[in-house]
Amino acid sequence: MSTTQNSRPATVNPMQGPLRGVTVLDLTRVLAGPYCTMVLADLGARVIKVEPPAGDDARSYGPWIGDQSAYFMSLNRGKESVALDLKDPPDRGFFDRLLAGADVLIENFRPGAMARLGYGWDILSARHPRLIYAACSGFGQTGPLKYRPAYDMVVQGMGGIMSLTGHDGGPPTRVGTAIGDIAAGMFTAIAINAALYDRARTGHGQFIDVAMLDCQLAILENAVARYFATGTSPGPSGARHPSIAPFECYRAADSHIIIAAGNDALFMRLCTALGDPALARDPRFASNQLRQHNVLALKDALEARLATNGVAHWLKCLADAGVPCGPLNNIAQALAEPQIAARTMIVALDDPAAGALKVAGNPMKFSAYQDSDRRGRVPRLDHDRQNLIEEFGGPS
Repeated sequence: MSTTQNSRPATVNPMQGPLRGVTVLDLTRVLAGPYCTMVLADLGARVIKVEPPAGDDARSYGPWIGDQSAYFMSLNRGKESVALDLKDPPDRGFFDRLLAGADVLIENFRPGAMARLGYGWDILSARHPRLIYAACSGFGQTGPLKYRPAYDMVVQGMGGIMSLTGHDGGPPTRVGTAIGDIAAGMFTAIAINAALYDRARTGHGQFIDVAMLDCQLAILENAVARYFATGTSPGPSGARHPSIAPFECYRAADSHIIIAAGNDALFMRLCTALGDPALARDPRFASNQLRQHNVLALKDALEARLATNGVAHWLKCLADAGVPCGPLNNIAQALAEPQIAARTMIVALDDPAAGALKVAGNPMKFSAYQDSDRRGRVPRLDHDRQNLIEEFGGPS
């Protein structure tokens, strides 16, 4: 699909996938953009990371393995790196040659930054009509806040998701992972794939505008509908689903168990499996609406039964009854789940400097491609300059 006929170095990204042959120029840094291009690399794309001379800021974030950032490694495996100063004429010439061989350009600068460098969409689309240009920023290319910088914590707060997180009356609580960045990265990857499909039909590239704040609104799920239906802003509900009961984290004799009985039939199965079928006939719990209205009483009743045995016992009973359930795992326990290993969701970096570092795998499985348990090396800053010069032609 790329305009260049050169193939990528085989040792950089060993992944085979549906984006094999697509070349991505990655001008992003830290998390949202690199997460997006990591997804594209896991799908088989060639990703050339164009860094400023000082490198991606994430190279300075811990934890550390030797002198390398594990944070940076986890997001940038299988990519190539070249350091370019886009204000320097020779480096600009080199970048122009890279552009001529690229299918996708992605950046996460504030709006207008690339245009000031002479690489705005209007210029690049005229030079490279098949190029797909994706801009992932805090607030997007339009609107009164478009020039304002943003980090994950900013959009989590502004987008409302923190108001749903934690417990009623508790302090403001950030979602425990950088959901502001990660959601933007995933939506950008989705948009790029859609644009590649569109280009295959039309022959033309296009500009993609993704805002972190927009993505936070998009993943609020039914909170938006609940607000417009009731006129009241939903608040935090702890570990409880706001619309379905029983659907939360419950205390058993030795630990906690997650139970999600999403309809009346599952609730009846749950009560039977717990040894209390009469609970399903309690008029307070006869429908989901009633169970929601009496959710605290329902929790007390369920935990009274759960307290008679440990989590392992109840997990087997509920699974045998077909009731959705699971343990409350910490990270170590989640990584040790046999199901995780069976799905190749822990992979090893093929990188001497990384040692035994393992990272999360690709959750997208394809029948036409092997789901490898290895990932390519992590590039040192500017590591691939010479190879890229030989392939594309160097600075003039």
